[in-house]
Amino acid sequence: MRKRSRPSEQRLEGIVDWPHTLNMIPSLRIIDLSWCQLDSANQSLPHLNLTKLEKLDLSWNYFEHSLGSGWFWKATSLKYLDLGQNSLFGQFPDTLGNMTYLQVLNVPQNGNSDMLMTENLKNLCSLEIIDLYGNEINGDIASVFVESLSQCVWKNLQKLDLSYNNFTGTLPNFISDFSRLSILSLSRNNLVGPIPPQLGNLTCLTSLDLSSNHLNGSIPTELGALTTLTSLNISSNDLTGSIPAELGNLRYLTELRLSYNNITAPIPPELRHSTSLTYLDLSSNHLNGSVPTQIGSLINLISLYLWNNSFTGVITEEHFANLTSLKYVDLSFNNLKIVLNSDWRTPFMLEYASFASCQMGPLFPPGLQQLKTNELDISSNALKGEIPDWFWSAFSNATYLDIANNQISGSLPAHMHSMAFEELHLNSNQLTGPIPTLPTKSICKLQQVVYLDMSNNILEGEVPKCFHFYKIEHLILNNNCLSGKIPAFLQNNTVDITKLGQLQYLDLSGNNFSGAIPWHLSNLTFMTTLQEEFRYMVSVEYESMGGTTGIGAGHVGEILPVITKGQQLIYGSTIAYFVGIDLSSNSLTGEIPTDITFLVALINLNLLISSNQLSGQIPNMIGAMQSLVSLDLSQNKLSGEIPSGMSNLTSLSYLNLSYNSLSGRIPSGRQLDTLNSENPSLMYIGNSGLCGPPVHKNCSGNDPSIHGDLESSKQEFEPLTFYFGLVLGFVVGLWMVFCALLFKKTWRIAYFWLFDEVYNRVYVFEVVKWASFTKNTDIE
Repeated sequence: MRKRSRPSEQRLEGIVDWPHTLNMIPSLRIIDLSWCQLDSANQSLPHLNLTKLEKLDLSWNYFEHSLGSGWFWKATSLKYLDLGQNSLFGQFPDTLGNMTYLQVLNVPQNGNSDMLMTENLKNLCSLEIIDLYGNEINGDIASVFVESLSQCVWKNLQKLDLSYNNFTGTLPNFISDFSRLSILSLSRNNLVGPIPPQLGNLTCLTSLDLSSNHLNGSIPTELGALTTLTSLNISSNDLTGSIPAELGNLRYLTELRLSYNNITAPIPPELRHSTSLTYLDLSSNHLNGSVPTQIGSLINLISLYLWNNSFTGVITEEHFANLTSLKYVDLSFNNLKIVLNSDWRTPFMLEYASFASCQMGPLFPPGLQQLKTNELDISSNALKGEIPDWFWSAFSNATYLDIANNQISGSLPAHMHSMAFEELHLNSNQLTGPIPTLPTKSICKLQQVVYLDMSNNILEGEVPKCFHFYKIEHLILNNNCLSGKIPAFLQNNTVDITKLGQLQYLDLSGNNFSGAIPWHLSNLTFMTTLQEEFRYMVSVEYESMGGTTGIGAGHVGEILPVITKGQQLIYGSTIAYFVGIDLSSNSLTGEIPTDITFLVALINLNLLISSNQLSGQIPNMIGAMQSLVSLDLSQNKLSGEIPSGMSNLTSLSYLNLSYNSLSGRIPSGRQLDTLNSENPSLMYIGNSGLCGPPVHKNCSGNDPSIHGDLESSKQEFEPLTFYFGLVLGFVVGLWMVFCALLFKKTWRIAYFWLFDEVYNRVYVFEVVKWASFTKNTDIE
């Protein structure tokens, strides 16, 4: 993508009459005003002088008007038109049919659902490229080909991109008549039915993308005839059957994506002939058998993804011996056994390697140290015993390490300070002892850490006071035996709290922490800034870890169980949008700090203080925490009234205030009335002093909360009462005068006499004044 210069952007920004200026230069052949921050292109040009214009690029501007109102549709000499990345709406105008020289029509990413018409493309026999990617166009895909494009277009078209739209129906068999087509992209639509075997007749195809639809049936063997194909992507469909051996004929194929289907059978050995492959993704299918050693024939392979299948057998050094270009490999979630012997001498340089759930244990394979990789995942491999010293040395430069869900014991190494980890997953093991705190060799030296998970171990002692990473976003230490006060990194008077300005999720639950919650939580600046995209977070939720099958080829560490909404849910990659604090199941005392109400970005405060011994009142300003989805303050010693501002939590979907000492009337309105509709009283059970709906206890007349409500209601209605009385008094007075005139004859005569007298006086005054004015004018 070519970058435009800023001076050009500044000169054109806000110039409304730019088309009129250009129209004064009839010799123009090329106009490129992309990325110029133009306001619109719907100016009226009664006469177009740009009769020689061949190329017009208006992409990446801020047009928000009707597509058909553009001045450029009169430019019938155009060969290239690019209107991409705007917000144009409506249909193509009929005048598009007059642009018979047009070869390239690019209108991607306008979000326009009504763009296509059935007649306006039929005369454009010169069209070679049609790119309508990323709109919201509806309709049957066959109708687009039959009704919108004439056969003269079929024979000349070289690129057709209708991806990321809402097309439906099945792919027509006559698609093979597009004999010169080299790029066909129909991904991210709602297409159904089988892949037409006639696609094999498109012998000029270099790229075919049918991914993310609902296509079914088997992969046609005829695709093996597309010998010029370099990229084939039919992932994320409902395809069945086996991988055709004929795909091995595609000698120029560099990218093959078949993931997220229901393909069965082993990998065909003929695939080894596709020696140009650099990217092979067969993940998340039902492939079985062993991984053939012939895969080592793909000497140009850079990325190999086979995760989440049913492969069996053994993976050895032989599989990788000739793959000298390999950078990314993921064999996780299979029934494979990884055997990497100590006699493997050739260092193997990788960027990312995942062998999760691959029966690597029980001991760390010595040959693993030959995998010099930046990111390593060997989680869920039944590894036992202490981590050998060579392991920490071999991966000291790794930025990502996941050895979670094993049976690793022993203590954390004292020399962790020398490692480069950005993400470190040690959770769900049997690690013991304290967190290393030597002055010069402390874990606190890991200043690059963004994600640190050491939960579900047997770690003990206090959290180091220096635990204040500059970049940390997720800090997860729950379910250990840690003790002492809440770590000093939350205490403003101990450590510069701004060093935790990026902290997004903190879980210290299930430990033995005591003392009070720190009062300076507002200094967790990320949590005090409302991020708009968090409101559109789409979470992948499961009730147990068993729901993680088929999680994707990303980091397994991105799967995080979170206690929220009263249950354990599993968040996938959307954990990046989850903001929460969990200090539950400790022995905390004292009051809830009022500073907590400044954390307006918090989504999960559901177990912040539950199952502790906190006292005092719920902060009055809790209604300011507009992002809260789940709030659980149960099983404490909280007292006083429930703040009325809690009804302002419009995003709240789960609330639990049970088993405290709360009293007074339960606030109502808005979101509170919709929570737990089946049994709403469960939210408040165990608080004998609460009254009013939904609990079955009426509030007495002496209840202070009632008086408070009445006083509040009185204050709210005082202005309304004043205006109501004023209007009522006016109406009553008017009717009294009307009735007096109607029934009292002497009053009625006097009223009309008075009206006539006033009228006569005004009339005489105006006549005299006018006569005087005209007399003075005549004299002058």
